[in-house]
Amino acid sequence: MDGRIATRLQALGITLPALQPPVASYVPYVITGNLVVISGQLPMITGKLAWSGKLGGTVSPADGTAAARQCFLNVLAHLNAACDGDLDRVARVVRLGGFIACTPDFTQHATIMNGASELAVEIFGDAGRHARSTIGVPSLPFDAPVEVEGIFEID
Repeated sequence: MDGRIATRLQALGITLPALQPPVASYVPYVITGNLVVISGQLPMITGKLAWSGKLGGTVSPADGTAAARQCFLNVLAHLNAACDGDLDRVARVVRLGGFIACTPDFTQHATIMNGASELAVEIFGDAGRHARSTIGVPSLPFDAPVEVEGIFEID
């Protein structure tokens, strides 16, 4: 992986993680026209869930934000595969979707999802600014606290 985005990742001290295989009956990404849709990614590191539990319960806001960041890195790894290893093909981060497993009284969903959103801007600059939805849910696969999905425009 060479290019502007690879240089930016290196400057940020980021190495893309290994691709996480789907955990059920779906594909990790679909390319349609000039869009890449990345399936929801959990905060996995080397094949293991790095955080578990619920925000507002056993998961702190700092850990939730770190989990969202890791989810985005896993999204980015699949995006890199979809772009044949050339993230310079990414013209725009169009939309990120975040799912936050939380207690009923938890209200900081947007702050947690900023872990993913802010990283998108750090990596892609203005092209990383995106539309977003973030919702609280009662549970996620494997008791993950966060899941992130994305839509990207590519050249």
